Amino acid sequence: MATDMGDSVRIVIVGAPGYTGAELVATLAAHPGATVVGLFGSDRRGADGKVERMSDLFPRLAGVCDLPVRADDAAAILACEPDAVFLATPHEASEQLAPALLAAGVTVFDLSAAFRLKDAALYPKHYGFPHSHASLLADAVYGLPEIAGDALRTASLVACPGCYPTSVILPVRPLAEAGIIDLARPVIVDSASGVSGAGRSAAVKSLFCEVSLQPYGVLSHRHQPEMAQETGARILFTPHLVALDRGILSTIHAELAPGRTIAEARACLERAYAGAPFVRILPEGRWPSIAAVERTNCCDIALATDETGTHLVISSAIDNLVKGAAGQAVQAFNVRFGFDEATALGICRTVAQEVAS
Repeated sequence: MATDMGDSVRIVIVGAPGYTGAELVATLAAHPGATVVGLFGSDRRGADGKVERMSDLFPRLAGVCDLPVRADDAAAILACEPDAVFLATPHEASEQLAPALLAAGVTVFDLSAAFRLKDAALYPKHYGFPHSHASLLADAVYGLPEIAGDALRTASLVACPGCYPTSVILPVRPLAEAGIIDLARPVIVDSASGVSGAGRSAAVKSLFCEVSLQPYGVLSHRHQPEMAQETGARILFTPHLVALDRGILSTIHAELAPGRTIAEARACLERAYAGAPFVRILPEGRWPSIAAVERTNCCDIALATDETGTHLVISSAIDNLVKGAAGQAVQAFNVRFGFDEATALGICRTVAQEVAS
């Protein structure tokens, strides 16, 4: 962890005991411009008088981060005098905590969905609670760095994207904006995710002997509105749970707009991400895999058409805990605070480098 506090951005992580929280701690502990000054968990933590340290919960962090994990409370968080707070918390908790932090002048990176949707009316249906801060929804910057542009550089509230949406928005949005896919037709998305996407809480369906390949949330998953909002397309989304600890592979079907070709689709994606350090457009015939992106902040994308040349198949892969959560939040943090975008995240090897090896 950084020891020079003078130039460091002071960081608090709320939700540190979860999988995403642990990824944030490990990544930010290695960040040369950040100092983690406080860790918080559930508001029930420590009720029995027991104080747990981060390295007790995740032994791999011993000597990396031995800070205690305290019960979350806005006053306790602000007492740490943070410059930025990462909320790896349930949606309702983020919605309650963020306003007080923002009012105190803290920059908030929210990894829940509490501020991703612009329409407050969608929250009761998709997230089960009425949203009380519609004005913050309007102000929040959707924190996908590859598309956020300069808005991230001055953001006070960054709504970090969901994992499934990241795997869909990155390949679909440029094609939709350029008119290369036919938006009169639905975009069909089938995604498979590792079990860590369900969080760290104990649940029978997440037990090793219970996990099976199966769809869930068919045509009703809460991430569908986020995908539609950020791509401008009608999305038909079916997620699947697979017996992996981490990773997402999405297969996306769309129709090319009349007169458009796969060559134009490929050129569009290559232009869109020419300067993006974490998005790789794979060569023809090579397809993404979870193994190729696991524990990286990369998103790999490939595409092909059927024999008619009109039906487009796109595949993308990310690590749901990194590019789909903690890594992406740190990437947004880097942009917001003026660091190199890849600081503490590494650089994805280019396709040419991988082929050479």
